[in-house]
Amino acid sequence: MTALSGPRAAVQARPAAGAVLDVVIPVYNEETDLGSCVRRLHSHLSEHFPYPFRITIADNASVDDTLTVAHGLAGELPGVEVLHLDAKGRGRALSAAWSASSAPVLAYMDVDLSTDLAALLPLVAPLISGHSDLAIGTRLARTSRVVRGAKREVISRAYNLLLRGALAARFSDAQCGFKAIRADVAVELLPLVRDTGWFFDTELLVLAQRAGLRIHEVPVDWVDDPDSRVDIVATALADLRGMGRLGRALLTGALPLTDLRAQLGRAPLTARPEQLDREPLGQVPVGLPRQLVRFAAVGVASTLAYLVLFVATRGALGAQPANLLALLLTAVANTAANRRLTFGISGRRHAGRHHLQGLLAFGLGLALTSGSLAVLHAAHAAPARPVELAVLVAANLAATVLRFVLLRLGMHHRRA
Repeated sequence: MTALSGPRAAVQARPAAGAVLDVVIPVYNEETDLGSCVRRLHSHLSEHFPYPFRITIADNASVDDTLTVAHGLAGELPGVEVLHLDAKGRGRALSAAWSASSAPVLAYMDVDLSTDLAALLPLVAPLISGHSDLAIGTRLARTSRVVRGAKREVISRAYNLLLRGALAARFSDAQCGFKAIRADVAVELLPLVRDTGWFFDTELLVLAQRAGLRIHEVPVDWVDDPDSRVDIVATALADLRGMGRLGRALLTGALPLTDLRAQLGRAPLTARPEQLDREPLGQVPVGLPRQLVRFAAVGVASTLAYLVLFVATRGALGAQPANLLALLLTAVANTAANRRLTFGISGRRHAGRHHLQGLLAFGLGLALTSGSLAVLHAAHAAPARPVELAVLVAANLAATVLRFVLLRLGMHHRRA
């Protein structure tokens, strides 16, 4: 690995022959929309981007006239290039295009341009200046404006919630097709990313976070493409398999995270002399009242997420399976959030123990909620949905009290 210790140097503007930014557009069978989208992107960059740029169309094994259209655009528009791959996979296309690029800042966006292009300069500016190492567009920020169906909204939020609980992800939106990375960071991370499909983004971001890199997030305006060809079920299953594989690699130490952090990570901050005798800034007090307030806030968020997931899956799965799925997802995320926010614990020390305690609390919560549902359905064959939800809320409140007791016993003496 190449040593990259210390602050990142700002990217120097280059003459027109050397692009500062390379925007990769991975495509598969996009002969209809490719021309208009690339012309729109090229026009925006020409008018609003202050550095030399390049647009790379990465065609991964299209079987229609996409490649012919791409070559036509390359001949028509200056700064447009074409890369053809014989195998499918968005991750494979991005890895190949980024690895072959000479630009110091690399980005990609989906061909449908669902993200408002006004966010492109704010996305890459922190990378050009050296402030950040990766940048992502997020549709889940409070200031983001998003137009999409309820089904995709629930799936996206549930996926990112699961990432936070299972892989301790601290970035908010892993799936938004609007990301950028510094080339000196990409050359170190890309050989470690195994996924060649849609999980590529998530795997890259998790590795970057574990390596101590700074990930910049930009709220975006985003309009869902109604003609999207993404198979949601197949993609979700592939993402779950990717999470399992990556989680095993992290737990077994198969990835060189220590070397990555030493090579890529930023040096730790040191306190000023006058602060050495004070309590560290941002440390969560051990006192019970503040822990209760923070725990309650996490609990409210978890309960809302649980209800959203339960209502979204109740019709398709039935009451008991929907309860199991919703409770499991929110329990993992709840433990991770309480570990960090309520008890002030960061890092991986004792993380396995804490999550085992969380799973024990999950088992108790499952017993309470499932038992409550069973009693309700035994008393009424078809109870009204508001009654069903009220019973679940009451059972979850009891489970929450047990969760706080268990987590506090295991965590409040082990703050980082």
